[in-house]
Amino acid sequence: MWSTFFIQDEDGRPAGSAGSGTAGGVAGMSGFGGGRKGVGAKRRGRTTASSGTGGMSENQEGKIKLAFFLAIVGVILSVLGVGTEFWVELSPSKSFYGNQTCLTAHYGLWKGCSRTLWVADIDPERESCGPADLPGESNCSYFKFFTTGESKMLFQKTMVKNLNIAAAMLSMFSLFLMVMGSVCVIMALSKGVQFFLKPASFCFVLSGILVFLSLIVFHQSVLSFLASDHTVPLHHELSWSVSSMGCAGAILILGGAVFLLLALPYSPWQRCLPHQDSNN
Repeated sequence: MWSTFFIQDEDGRPAGSAGSGTAGGVAGMSGFGGGRKGVGAKRRGRTTASSGTGGMSENQEGKIKLAFFLAIVGVILSVLGVGTEFWVELSPSKSFYGNQTCLTAHYGLWKGCSRTLWVADIDPERESCGPADLPGESNCSYFKFFTTGESKMLFQKTMVKNLNIAAAMLSMFSLFLMVMGSVCVIMALSKGVQFFLKPASFCFVLSGILVFLSLIVFHQSVLSFLASDHTVPLHHELSWSVSSMGCAGAILILGGAVFLLLALPYSPWQRCLPHQDSNN
């Protein structure tokens, strides 16, 4: 066995001295250890490269921040629309009461306001009383059907509280999904993992759909409110809060679609339009 590692000379001694054999052994062990260190370094390098930022480059991070800014604009518009009471304006004819003043009203999801206007301040070409932003005496109150269940009456007409509550709940649930989507995007940016963009996309798209559903339900509640009594003929028009919610819904759906594209492991443009070789 040992004859394969040692070469005998003519005198029967090993070819190298004991010192040189020891030095050679140490050098061999150090070379072996260096080889192991080199392999370990390569493995650590591969591990670091594979578990770093999930393949998120600075360009990709900039695109995510830009899409997040777009989604934040939609969130702000949604909060502005939900918190204001200019969803619909109701106004009878300015000559209905036969005096120098007329009454107009506007309401939203939570609160309604009635305003007494001077007929002299209204545009002569306008047949109905309004608009509601003219100076006049205003009286606002929150709807009680969220607390006591009492229905609200305006111009001798009764609101359909179930539809109003449904529109309000859809809006609140959409705001909750916006918050969850924002949390997912923040985690994706802080952890450097694109996986969180997929639930963020789902939350923003669904919140935009719920915003449009709340607008549809609210409009249906307005039509039911107008049909409840025909004693006072009213002119109605949707106001700027509805416009804010509509823009918010479109922006949220667009932002969710952008997040979904950014979450894909490949570029959809390269799949749809493959790069052509310049030599062809």
